[in-house]
Amino acid sequence: MSTETAQATTWKLDPTHSTLEFSAKHMMITTVKGRFGEVEGSIALDGDTPVLDVSIPVRSIDTGVDQRDQHLRSGDFFDAESHPHITFTATGIEGSFQNPGDSFQLRGDLTIRGTAKPVTLDVTYEGEGQDPWGGTRRSFNAAGKIDRRDFGLTWNQALETGGVLVSNDVKLALDVQVVREG
Repeated sequence: MSTETAQATTWKLDPTHSTLEFSAKHMMITTVKGRFGEVEGSIALDGDTPVLDVSIPVRSIDTGVDQRDQHLRSGDFFDAESHPHITFTATGIEGSFQNPGDSFQLRGDLTIRGTAKPVTLDVTYEGEGQDPWGGTRRSFNAAGKIDRRDFGLTWNQALETGGVLVSNDVKLALDVQVVREG
């Protein structure tokens, strides 16, 4: 992201150098992690106002267990057939991202299963570099947490010993690289 020009600077998300991961508790005792293998998006800045749109195909979910991935794509969870994409659109930022190590909060609307809810991500600007092909790249990492029930992901099973099979809180961890366009 850049604020040095009067015109908007556009950066395209590099999906081959970005990771979008999530984790939830299984049986309230074990953390299960997964990721989305595909993502596309762009970021434009006009002054300090971000225009960020990200789209994640639900079909790209990968927890390392095919049966679980199929269940997550089903109507019990993401309902990929009716809602094939998860989207995030930025609504604002608070904080600085001028120097590597700077932290800021990114606010936006996360849409899952057709339900949009505001989400805030804690983001760290990791730095900028020139790639071997003449491009300029920047990197960010972000973390956040959502309650999956807010998005209609309510499937669960009660455990005989108390608690539930799948936690309602889902942690998000993102490492994102963007490439300057133009």
